[in-house]
Amino acid sequence: MSAYRPTIGLEIHAELKTRTKMFCTSKNDPDEENPNVNVCPVCMAYPGTLPVVNKEAVHSVLRVGAAVGGTIADYTEFDRKNYFYPDIPKGYQISQYEYPLVKGGELAGVKITRIHLEEDTANAKHRGDTSLIDFNRAGMPLMELVTEPVIHDAVTAGNFARELQQLLRALGVAEAQMEKGQMRVEVNISVSKDDTLGKRSEIKNINSFRAAERAIEFEIKRQTAVLGSGGVLLQETRGFDENTGETFSQRLKEDSNDYRYFPDPDIPKLKISDIPEFARDVLDASLPELPATRRARLVALGVRREDADVLIADHLYGAFFDAEVAGQLAPGLIGKGSNYLLTDVRAVATESMLNNLRNGVFGDVIRMTDAGDLSSRGTKDLLLRLMEKGGDAHTVAEKEGMLQMKDTALIERIVDEVVVEHQGVVMEVQKGKEEAMKFLIGMVMKKSKGAANPTDAATILKSKIQQKT
Repeated sequence: MSAYRPTIGLEIHAELKTRTKMFCTSKNDPDEENPNVNVCPVCMAYPGTLPVVNKEAVHSVLRVGAAVGGTIADYTEFDRKNYFYPDIPKGYQISQYEYPLVKGGELAGVKITRIHLEEDTANAKHRGDTSLIDFNRAGMPLMELVTEPVIHDAVTAGNFARELQQLLRALGVAEAQMEKGQMRVEVNISVSKDDTLGKRSEIKNINSFRAAERAIEFEIKRQTAVLGSGGVLLQETRGFDENTGETFSQRLKEDSNDYRYFPDPDIPKLKISDIPEFARDVLDASLPELPATRRARLVALGVRREDADVLIADHLYGAFFDAEVAGQLAPGLIGKGSNYLLTDVRAVATESMLNNLRNGVFGDVIRMTDAGDLSSRGTKDLLLRLMEKGGDAHTVAEKEGMLQMKDTALIERIVDEVVVEHQGVVMEVQKGKEEAMKFLIGMVMKKSKGAANPTDAATILKSKIQQKT
């Protein structure tokens, strides 16, 4: 059974962040909670209405194409994809077939077949035996990206989808929140003993990256088991059950000719080269620092890989890092600054609290820590105090008694008090119990309000206890 090799291709849809829908002036608002308010005769397919292409949606897809190194179309057109389902008001979906906006490209080591533009469907909501349709989503601009069938494991597939999400956010063309359905991953998978592709299953209704990976892992095992036992696989559409971790059959899979694609006669053909802002050099110039480039730069600065991904995904903290960490600290301190920013600051800070650490304040705290003026506990306390009330780092630390003690005589007096007050614990230390020593160090830190240097405290404690033996 292990002789079977899986082959995986992804189809990923992402709702684009434009002001209006794809072919009309209805508001494009994925967060609208009241049903059927962002609708109009065009997106509801009333007789006699005509679609008009959303230029910004086209621009968004072309920028994605430029970012992945794809070939931008010179000529493109929209097609009608014919199928009946209650969430398709027209009885067909306006999409692209033969002439997509982008062909080729590569992302995260995976080759891309095409990127095209279409309209989203309405949203079906099921309540018991009743199904209701909310048409707010109908007609929203939807980017579809199709990869080549060159993926052979779940991890690669998941990494590609995550990288695409980060790219869409970096470009500002989509929020791509999977939990809200703004980005949807569909997996095509087959197994075979040679380079020919086997019967493929398309797995739909996947709502997270981890779910996509789990679905792939299960489907590889399922298809391998069927073939290994002499069974026959069907070309079908399957769903994924998060609770069981298993895929299940939904219907036989259609081929493209089942949709009877033909050019939409109501939408003019587009000559991309006739539109100045769609020129390749203009598109390339509009691109920000892309996630892969940014990740490499951050790691080179000393940021951990996992922290780099957070800074790429979180624009607020990414911008703060560039200005107040990389822009303020010496190279050897950037890793430390990133760690404090993403653990102690990000866990509690609102945007206004974060603003209190700007203009060099955060950098001053990290430099004080590196110089030994603040203990680790003191650094955390000072950051919190500054976030809450603002101020100059040095002034606040001195006023609040947060500066680390460098007077070993003073630390020694505190140690003497702790030894006298906790004779029983001292005896435990003398028996070799490490936890007892940690307790005594903690008492010294408490009495000094976190200002004592813990290393000095430990050294003095050990010396005092050894004198008692």
